[in-house]
Formats: sequence, structure tokens, C-alpha cells
Amino acid sequence: MHSKSDVNGLTPEAKDLKQPGSASSLSLIDTHCHLEMNEFDPDREEVIKRAKEAGFEALITVGSDLRGNEKGLELSRKYEFIYSSIGIHPHDAKDFSEEVYARLRDWAKEKKVVAIGETGLDYHYDHSPREVQKEVFRRHLRLAVEEGLPAVIHTREAKTDTMAILRESAITRGVLHCFSGDAQMAEDAMSMGLYISLAGPVTFKKASNLREIARLVPDDYLLVETDSPYLSPEPFRGKRNEPSYMLNTVWRIAELRGISPEDLARITTLNAKRLFSIGMIQEKAEIAYRIRDSLYLNITNRCTNSCSFCVKFRSDFVKGHRLRLSAEPTAEELKNAIGDPSAYKEIVFCGYGEPLQRLEVVKDVAAWVRENHGRVRINTNGHASLIHKKDVVRELRGLVDSISVSLDAQDEATYNRICKPVFRNAYQEVIGFIRRAKEDLPDVQVTVVDLEGVDIEQCRKIAEDLGVRFRVRKLDVVG
Repeated sequence: MHSKSDVNGLTPEAKDLKQPGSASSLSLIDTHCHLEMNEFDPDREEVIKRAKEAGFEALITVGSDLRGNEKGLELSRKYEFIYSSIGIHPHDAKDFSEEVYARLRDWAKEKKVVAIGETGLDYHYDHSPREVQKEVFRRHLRLAVEEGLPAVIHTREAKTDTMAILRESAITRGVLHCFSGDAQMAEDAMSMGLYISLAGPVTFKKASNLREIARLVPDDYLLVETDSPYLSPEPFRGKRNEPSYMLNTVWRIAELRGISPEDLARITTLNAKRLFSIGMIQEKAEIAYRIRDSLYLNITNRCTNSCSFCVKFRSDFVKGHRLRLSAEPTAEELKNAIGDPSAYKEIVFCGYGEPLQRLEVVKDVAAWVRENHGRVRINTNGHASLIHKKDVVRELRGLVDSISVSLDAQDEATYNRICKPVFRNAYQEVIGFIRRAKEDLPDVQVTVVDLEGVDIEQCRKIAEDLGVRFRVRKLDVVG
């Protein structure tokens, strides 16, 4: 089942995606595997060892019948980085009883049990009567709520009933595992607070629907899994799956989302830790954080806008990086965090606030970056001259290679409604800032977020009239 050519699950196909980094730099969590199943009896310890060597922080082995739950619990007790989810698969719902329920309830109190499931509905095979499946599903969801645990949900060809039962339940934490539904189902599930987990089928050539889902799901709701021993990703399709093969799924999803495998691993590992309450989550904010092959500098939380779409009002994280600062870094701290500026495509001043609030720090660090053969980009709301009561653009001349200004609206009324600026004449100042930047800086871009009420084409026309580049940012897509 395992050969030298696929050690750590990193195949030539994955390498050919030419993303930065290597497999050994990834930190991953397989949120759904079945290590207890008979398919792993010949080499279970080797499979677990390969996962550890491939960079997995944790594996969650998921029970589907009574004996499977027992064996999964044994594994979680034996290995520090293996956890258990306990439940009865809808195929086996016909065997559910009060005695089985009592066992699940007792097991749910064990330290290494992190979820209830898998549970749900499967109308493809109908191995158990549908009404029985529904009742057993409801019992699992009630148990999850009572024990304060997330639910691991299986649904196949049962969208309507699955979503109806979820809506009537009190469940607010869980995951639709090995997602195979449509975009509307994903949106509805996320609106309930549920995560969407993708597995090997997203790598299949004909999986156009899953590729759409892989692009659609916001960072904060995405998980990755193997469902091993089933659903091996390409190029292992048809063979027994195992956790280390998840690297190929990660590479493919990262490619679809236009980020690096390291970015995707960081995002999904954070999400898994949050959902299943496992592992350590970074407490200190990062002042220099990498996304793709650029390094971003996080220098302030302060901003003169309170934009309705801003991520900082709902999360401390961007692309898995904690950004909410407890103290603003000095210029020297930023330089130390950068290291070698030439190692990155560009150094970007962009964190949880308006970087030009700290104009002197930006100028100091930008000059140092340029002296050390790095490129500088600033992402700004365009209020700097109002903040400092002087022409800031002139002071950036020679320090900045590129600047991106948030236009965000086609007129002042819309801008004020969406961005809630502290300055009365902010919108006109943004237009003036862009116009001055076009005269003094080598590369200027304006951006808008695709929100209701924003006239994208009118904003595009404004950018064209100003002679600058234009980009539309998707709502809830940051970094």
C-alpha cells in the first residue's frame, strides 16, 4: 500500500503545483478518519507513524458502530495525538438501542472524546429505515448539545431532511463531513455555525461542484479530512486511503483558493482546534505574518473607519494568523520580525488597522526594506492626510513600490453608510489621496468589496477616470 514514491503522502503531482514550502513544513489535522477499521489491521502502526512524520498534529478517528467506537477509543488512549468521535453511522441506525445510547453517553465524558458522530442520514443505500435514521440522528444531536460537543454529520442524498433536522435541533457546533452537497446547502449549514469539510473527491477530475465549494467556503468554516480508508485522493484513487495522503487534498484545495499549502494547513488546523477543542491556539498576535509568498506587517489595531465588512469585528484571525494586538510594535521589532526583506515577493503594511496611523514607523521600516532589496506595498483607507493634517503622499515618495487604496463605494452617501468614517469629508479625501498617489507613486490600485448597494461598474469607472488599477474584493475573503 505504501511506496518510496509517495513517502509522507507527497506525490509528484502535489510537488508539480509548485507552491512554496515543503510537506515537512505543514502542520495538519485529519478531522475524520477510521483508523479502527479492519483495512488498517496489517499496518496500523506504520500508518500512524507516517501521519506523524508528515506533520500531523492530530488525527480524529470516528466511530460508526459499537465495536468501531471501542477500538477508536483504545487508539485515542494509546496515542497522545489521536482523538475519538463516538457515534452510530446511519447505516447502522437499525441497531441503535437504549443500551447503545447509554454507552455513547458514558464514553462522551472521556477526555479524548472530542465529538459526537458520525451521525446523520444516508438515503443512497438505505441500510436502515429512513424514519429510524432520522430518530437516531436526533438522539445524537441532543447528546452533542447536552455534552457540549460538536456533531460530525454524514449526509448523502438526504439534503432536505438533514437540513430540516439540523434547523429544529439546538446544535450550533458541528461539521458536514466529506461534503458533497451544493453551494446553497453549504451556505445554509454555515449560517447555523457548521463547518464544511472536504476530502479526496475534490481532487477528482470531474468534481466541478466540489471545486466550486472549495473556492466558496470562507476561511473560518473550512476543514480537511481523509475519511480513510475510503475516498483516496488522486493519484491514489481506488487504493486504500490513509491520513498522510491528505497532503494531496491540501495541495489541490490550496491551488483552487489561490493560496499556499502552508496557508491552507494553518487555516484548517486552527479551525479544527477551535471546533474540537484540541491542541494549543496561539495567544500572542503576530506582527509579521506570511500569506502566499508575501510578508504582511501588522502595526496597529487603530482605524478611522468602522467598516461593516471588516474581519476584526468578528475574528482575531486572518488566514490562521492571530492579528489583534495588545501593544503596537516598534520599528526595530518589525525589522527583526522581517529578517531578510528580499526573501519575499513584497512586504505589505496591512493588519487590523490603518497602517498610516503610524506614519513615521511606516517610513522608517519602508526605507529599511528598500535598502535591503525588498519591495514595499501599503494597503490604506486613504485617510492619512486627514489624520496627519499634511500631504502624506509626498512623504511616501521613494519609499513605496505599490499602494492599494480602499475606495469601497461609488459615492459619499454609500461610503458613509458602509465605512462609517470618523471624518466628515472622508470620501472626497479618499478620491484626492488616490489622485495624488497617481502623480507621486509608481503603482496605484483601488479596491472595493462586493457588497449590496455598491455599484461595482461605477466604481470601476471612477478608477479608470483616475488612471489607476481596479480590483474587486469578495465579501468575507481576506488576506
